[in-house]
Order: sequence, then C-alpha cells, then structure tokens
Amino acid sequence: MSALSAARAESPLIQSDALLAAIVRSSTDAIISKDLNSIIVSWNPGATRIFGFTAEEMIGKSIRTLIPDELQYEEDMILRRVKAGELLEAYETTRITASGELIPVSITVSPVRDDSGKIIGASKIARDLREKRAADALLRETEWRLHMLADNMSQFAWMAEPDGSVIWYNKRWYEYTGTRFEDMRGWGWQKVHHPDHVDRVSEHFRNCCAAGVEWEDVFPLRGADGQYRWFLSRAVPLHDDSGKIVCWLGTNTDITEEREQREQIKLLMREVNHRSKNMLSMIQALARRTAPADHPEFVESFEDRLKALAANQELLVNRQWTGVQMEDLVRTQFYYVDDIFDSRVTMSGPRILIKPMPAETISMALHELVTNAAKYGALSNDSGTIEVRWDIENDIAGDRFVLRWRERGGPSVTHPQHEGFGSTVVNRVPRINLQAEVESRYLPEGFEWDLRCPISRVFED
Repeated sequence: MSALSAARAESPLIQSDALLAAIVRSSTDAIISKDLNSIIVSWNPGATRIFGFTAEEMIGKSIRTLIPDELQYEEDMILRRVKAGELLEAYETTRITASGELIPVSITVSPVRDDSGKIIGASKIARDLREKRAADALLRETEWRLHMLADNMSQFAWMAEPDGSVIWYNKRWYEYTGTRFEDMRGWGWQKVHHPDHVDRVSEHFRNCCAAGVEWEDVFPLRGADGQYRWFLSRAVPLHDDSGKIVCWLGTNTDITEEREQREQIKLLMREVNHRSKNMLSMIQALARRTAPADHPEFVESFEDRLKALAANQELLVNRQWTGVQMEDLVRTQFYYVDDIFDSRVTMSGPRILIKPMPAETISMALHELVTNAAKYGALSNDSGTIEVRWDIENDIAGDRFVLRWRERGGPSVTHPQHEGFGSTVVNRVPRINLQAEVESRYLPEGFEWDLRCPISRVFED
C-alpha cells in the first residue's frame, strides 16, 4: 500500500464531513488538511500550483516541510490555537516552495471536528501573496513618486471633496502658510485668505463646485511671515466612469513678481503716454504759432490728426501695447461724431487684434476718411451714412485682411482736382507700411475705399 493510501486509510480525518466541506478542488488557493501532529492528510491542486509539490509528495509528510527553520515556532503557535478551538485568520508569513524559493502567503487555519465535536485536525487555506505584494510595491513606489512630485513642485497643490471641502495639501502649502492640516481641513484655508477677498473667493469656488465647472481665480494668501502674496489658482473636477465628480484637484501659482512687473510696465507705459501727449501738445502749440494767420484750416486739420494719433496711442497703452481690437480702432476715429455714430455709422467684422504698427497706419487712414466725410461726404449733411466692414478673405495670394469704407446719401461726389497730404495717409502710407492694395473710388452715389493686405502684416494668424 502506498503512503498516500495508507494515510487515507489510517486517518479518521478523511471521514469527516467538515473536511469534505472545506476542500474545494477547483480553488486557486492551497487547501490543505493536517492532523494534530502536523501530518498532511489532503492536498488540493491549488497547493501544487503554489508550492510546486504534488499530493503524492506531501500527503503523509509534516506541514513543517513548508516552513523555514526560523519560522518553525509558528507551527507550534498554530497547533496551540487549533487545539484550543481558535480560528487563525489571514496570517501573513513566508513558506518554502519545491524549488526552495521563499514566498509570501496569507494563511487561514481553522479547527476540524469529528461527529462528536472533538478536534481531530486542522484545515489550512494558503493564498499566494506574490502578485499582491508586487502590486503593493508598485503602488507604494507610484505613491512615493507622486508625493515627491507633489511636495517638490513650485506650486501649491491640493485635493477637495466634491463639495469643495479640502482633504489634502502638498508640502509647499504648509511651508508657505506655516499651518497644519488640522488647521486647514475642510474650509480652513479661508483663515489664510485676505479679508478683503475671502468672501468673493469662497462664493465663486462654491458656485463652481455646485455647477461642476472648472474654477479659476486670483487672490492674495498670507504667508507664515504675515505677508500676503498674489496667487493664480485653478481647480478641475475629476470624474469616475459614470461621470460623477469624485474630487477636485487644485493648484496655486505665485504670480506676485509677474503682477508687480505688469504694474511697473503699465506705469511706465502711461508715463510714456503722458510725455507723448505733452510733446503732441507742444507740437500743436508750435503749429498754431508757426502757421500763417490766413490758413486756420491748416491748424485745425493738423490738430485733428494729432488727436487721432493720441487716441490710437491711448488704446495701445490700455492694452499694454499688445494690439488693438479692430472694432475699438474704428470707433475711436469717430470720436467727434459720437452723437450720430449709432444711427448713421455701421461697422461689422470678426474680432481681430491689430498689431501696434498697422494699428497706427489704419487709424490715421480712418481718421482722414472720417474728416473728409464730415467736410465733403456722407457726414456733411443730415442724411448720409457710412458703412465700415472688415474681414479675412482668401485668394490666390493667400489669406488677406480686407477693410472696406462705403459712403451713401451724401452730396454728389467728384474726383478732387489735386491730391494732398490726406491722400498720402489714405493711399500711399498703407501701400508702403502694410504692402496693401488700396483703391479709392469717387462714385456718384458715394465715396468708396478698399484696403487689402496680407494678414501677417496686420495680425498674427
């Protein structure tokens, strides 16, 4: 008789209903039964998969075969608890495979009783933890990397519940504010906000959380030294697979230096603008004193051109010299006919930001057109109208900026006898500065003017 057959015949444990219920041959876990002397009575395929020993190799042998020498005390402890009728649940330890490899396992050991209730052995379930340990190690490494990234980035980073209650800050936040998480938990961040801004910021953030939309704001935060610095703050909602918001991820970026630099640039630009206006005023005074007394129209025309130049410069300064919206550029040149602008002047076109140099060229041309219309054209009576349109059109030469001026309802139009400085500003200067095609038409129904130039001369596409 083989050792396997002998063990099955000699052990009363094999007759136990409890054992038969415990053994699940299809289990991927190792399910092993042993008597009170630690001798293995049953060994399922899962045990072979994990430990590498077959049932023939292990049944009849001591379970201690699987236990490293330095851990043999564990079997003594297990036997004591089994004999006392105790359950040992999810005990993590190390065991030996057939190849001699030490592997992590989680074991659950429960007493096995006969029909009379007497404890006659134990049922052991061992779960291989190698994959779990590898996954845990990878998770720990990933978490470590994320914490290193979060704690050493230049911005403050934080996470909040769906309702906006903050649950985590990175290290940078605490270094700057000098606070602890206990102080900042939930809506505790309000304590380091400037009192002049905290109510506005809180309301805006609550509204964004309620609507589930991205949040952005600029406000000062108090540092550990008691000083306030300005921060650009943003937060985005993170969703689960069903689209439900599970948390918010936010950052605060220190923009104090940038903000101060912008203010300094703004002040410098306004100072330049102020000095330029003073210079224009001086030129204006010189023109009045120098111009012949019998040519007052020269002074008036010259002053109007200076005003148009000053108005365009004001627009550029207000936009920090980044450019001018075409609509603002057109409207500014009608500054002295504001009372009739909405009823007799129409303008249309896409939103286009004109670069500073072409803005000056276009504004001066428009000023001349407005001046001529007021003196001789559609604005010289009570019924004339002007239409100004701009667009981007494509032809064989590529994308081009197009500006059209149309006068209707004014006095009869005739071609001027000679061309003066105004004609140079309207026609010649755009051709040179903008590489433009310019056409002026003196039609019976009204004056028309067209400008076409490469878009690269006017704005960055």
